[in-house]
Amino acid sequence: MLQQTQVDRVLPKYHEWLTKYPSFEALAAADEADVSATWRPLGYNIRPKRLHAIARESVARFGGQLPSDHDTLLSFKGIGAYTAGAIRSFAFGQRAAILDTNVARVLFRVFVAKGDPKAHAMRRHLWELSEALVPYKHVFDFNQGLMDLGATVCAPRSPRCAGCPMKGFCRTSPHRRAQAGLKTGSHGRRA
Repeated sequence: MLQQTQVDRVLPKYHEWLTKYPSFEALAAADEADVSATWRPLGYNIRPKRLHAIARESVARFGGQLPSDHDTLLSFKGIGAYTAGAIRSFAFGQRAAILDTNVARVLFRVFVAKGDPKAHAMRRHLWELSEALVPYKHVFDFNQGLMDLGATVCAPRSPRCAGCPMKGFCRTSPHRRAQAGLKTGSHGRRA
């Protein structure tokens, strides 16, 4: 629900969803039209249909449990690399990388700063960075922190570099550039 949707819009729907569908079995048994109606007005209306299908498949193939291994998660329609990593790190505490828009922006600005952040080769490089940085402990905290940093401090427009914990390392930070005696000004290419 939180993918590309603000928390304040999600919270009421999240509680309603869990009340109606407290398990994969409950979601799998529900009518698809009811599932879609419960999801509204969050947008991305394919998502409730995919969640419904994932619940049905998990009940049929895995006894109502979502598998925790990467390849099996990717076999579900609607679960891509980011979602598989998020499920593995957030639900199962496994060492798994994530790369959503916010994390990609942070990694690009801190470690790269040049090129097109949306180019295929760059995305692959950012995935490699994300995978290399994931700690062996406290994976949930690390991934959540990266996402929050990108959403609240390293924002797409008007990043708050002065308060950023990465400002001493960031390749696009005006603070770092000033310390190095470089011209300040542009924040670099926006991710």
